[in-house]
Amino acid sequence: MRIRIEDVARAAGVSPATVSRVMNEENNVSESTRQRVLDAMKALDYRPLASARSLAGNRTFLIALLYDNNDNPSSTYLAEIQDGVLEACDAQRYSMMVRPLRMRDADLVRRLDSLVSDHHPDGLILTPPLTDFAPLVAFLHERALPFASVSPQHGEGVIGVAMNEQQAARAMVEHLLSLGHRRIAHVTGLPSHGASRWREAGYREAMAAAGLTVDPALVVQGGFTFTTGFEAGRQLLRLDPRPTAVFAANDDMAAGLIWSAGEVGLRVPQDLSVAGFDDVPLARQLWPPLTTVRQPSREMGKIAAAQLLESLRGRGTGELVQVPFSLELRQSTMPPG
Repeated sequence: MRIRIEDVARAAGVSPATVSRVMNEENNVSESTRQRVLDAMKALDYRPLASARSLAGNRTFLIALLYDNNDNPSSTYLAEIQDGVLEACDAQRYSMMVRPLRMRDADLVRRLDSLVSDHHPDGLILTPPLTDFAPLVAFLHERALPFASVSPQHGEGVIGVAMNEQQAARAMVEHLLSLGHRRIAHVTGLPSHGASRWREAGYREAMAAAGLTVDPALVVQGGFTFTTGFEAGRQLLRLDPRPTAVFAANDDMAAGLIWSAGEVGLRVPQDLSVAGFDDVPLARQLWPPLTTVRQPSREMGKIAAAQLLESLRGRGTGELVQVPFSLELRQSTMPPG
């Protein structure tokens, strides 16, 4: 027998209207009453019809996660963000949809307008590089559409989540310097990404603080993919003298660097130390396991969604939450031979 709203009301000692207000997350319910209703719903395993819930609250209880896989090709990073967003949505009984929007497409804003008109999401979550794409952000403000950002370049007035990637990159290069490396190369990410600029800036800061001038040949353009890391490695390892260590702007490129070293008979880390950024599962699956910066991507997705949902529920305006990084020191780095 299907549990009805009246059953929940009876178990909680409140009216059906109060149960409805709790389900629709209205503010005019005391916290103790809200908790009593939620406990009754859980005990009875009450599952309201999604259609009825949406009509009653004039909301869709749907969050749209937007990404650009042309300019953010690391599928592992996106999957981690997506898992975190989904966890936060599930906890608040929201649904999540995932949609690509390509910055290079001239009709991006039109496509976003169609998405909003067709599906009516209550809010959106932007991932890099869409996070800072001015035409998209301007459209959202113009339409007064609530949104949260993952790793925005500019945090003023933005809700979501960020990490000090420049400081993290500097810390990783300082680790390489502490091992005794001086000829340290850097493989950058895509120019359209704030992450690329932050991580390169951190690299240059650490080198300058150590009194080292960066040889332009040691900074090679990559694209956040295994293939671009592999090609960058080929370019760097043809240098004479070659670098003794390489810091890649993400783990996928670091993996490509390890393969390029193996191609020419170099051992990692005995002949070449390699470090990455993100600490995606691949970093622990490589041999040797990769020294990298841990960016808690899954947790960041969860926090961004939680901030958006808090704002939607009227329990705060949301804020830009800063998360800490850590260095995961594994077997891909050692002092130069």
